Amino acid sequence: MKARGALRTVAGFEALKGAVALAAGLGLLGLLHHDLHRLALSLIGHVGLSPGAHYPALLLGELDRLQHTPTQWLLLAVAGYVALRWAEAWALWHGAAWGEWLGAVSGALYLPVELRHLLHRPGMAGAAVVVLNLLLVLWLAGRCWQRARRQRSLTG
Repeated sequence: MKARGALRTVAGFEALKGAVALAAGLGLLGLLHHDLHRLALSLIGHVGLSPGAHYPALLLGELDRLQHTPTQWLLLAVAGYVALRWAEAWALWHGAAWGEWLGAVSGALYLPVELRHLLHRPGMAGAAVVVLNLLLVLWLAGRCWQRARRQRSLTG
């Protein structure tokens, strides 16, 4: 695959991540005035789980905590994440150098979290995510390094 096509593929994936985050944020916004605890209890009962079991109890505790959290900060974080993903997608689509830097840095920031997750819950999906993200970070960083080298050779 040519570099331009690969960059546009990555750009499309980044735009998709932004769209998914926007949908999740809008879904959260739509649930703000609902009793999430009661809704979760209903869902837990519907699938035949006990609300006192470990994971359902964790979920209910987190929902109770979430309902007492100022949501404007959460929504601001979602908006910032969406803006960042879409800016990166736009820059990669148009072949802007800063988009490659942003992609390399933001992808590298996820690696420690992904590695930690893989160590605690080993599996093929987690390993694939780590490997693909690492390859993407290395490829984008390599493109940035090559561009910087070319510019240095032209100026000096």
